[in-house]
Amino acid sequence: MDLKNGSVVTEFILQGFSAGWELQIVFFVTFSLIYGATVLGNALIMVTVTCSSTLHSPMYFLLGNLSFLDMCLSTVTTPKMIRDLLTEHKTISIWGCMAQMFFMHLFGGAEMTLLIAMAFDRYVAVCKPLHYRKIMNHRLLNGFVILSWTIGFIHTMSQMVLTVNLPFCGPRIIDNIFCDLPLVIKLACVETYTLELFVIADSGLWSLICFLLLLVSYTVILATVQRRSSRGLSKALSTLSAHITVVSLFFGPCILIYAWPFKSFASNKVLAVFYTVITPLLNPVIYTLRNQKMQEAMKKLGFQNVSSTQNF
Repeated sequence: MDLKNGSVVTEFILQGFSAGWELQIVFFVTFSLIYGATVLGNALIMVTVTCSSTLHSPMYFLLGNLSFLDMCLSTVTTPKMIRDLLTEHKTISIWGCMAQMFFMHLFGGAEMTLLIAMAFDRYVAVCKPLHYRKIMNHRLLNGFVILSWTIGFIHTMSQMVLTVNLPFCGPRIIDNIFCDLPLVIKLACVETYTLELFVIADSGLWSLICFLLLLVSYTVILATVQRRSSRGLSKALSTLSAHITVVSLFFGPCILIYAWPFKSFASNKVLAVFYTVITPLLNPVIYTLRNQKMQEAMKKLGFQNVSSTQNF
């Protein structure tokens, strides 16, 4: 195979946002604030769930794990994107690119699985409340977490083992804010049609299946609440509509990017921002910070810290 006189790509150029310098500064400030709020919010949730005895329940255990995955997923892409907003040459090494894609699909695949586990937890709580503690035991919860990480690892490895050894010798511009499989694969010096179909089947179909399972579970929960109490329906509808919104913002871009034909949405940076920057911030707000029990635990934990500091 001719690699253009032996020239081999060692780094890629990220196109980033094509905007004027003033708008780049606006993006820098905005995304910096969002990332800071994401890290602070998710870290606060993890600390509160760990330290507060009132939150040692299956739902909050899963929420704490979700916060950890959100923080990791955002950290894989956002700091690099923020730094690139202030640099003229937005480059990333080929191995840095591979690492970014590996961890993004690891945390993303694990989060999709964990969201299904959380929906199952809510289903059991609403539809089988008398058996909730028996069903949602520590063994099952630990199994959910291990399963989510295992599926995430299998999901990313199944794609990366086919991508990491691809030869790159020609174009090296990635029209996005970070490395992602559809765009990187198309830069290879070999025919990648089969690999593109595999990515569609692996990432796209998995995203679609998870999204449909979540919608079905929410529908069953709403139907169960409606049969039991008309007054509880409005509260459940308000809560689940917020959940469906943030789930749609996470899965919608994933489905469009990975399940759609590669040429249609692969370079849409707005979609990429939604599932790597926006939803890691919205998840703690929608799932946790709006929760009254969580707010009370945070206030109590803060009061205890203040009191211990004063006594010291």
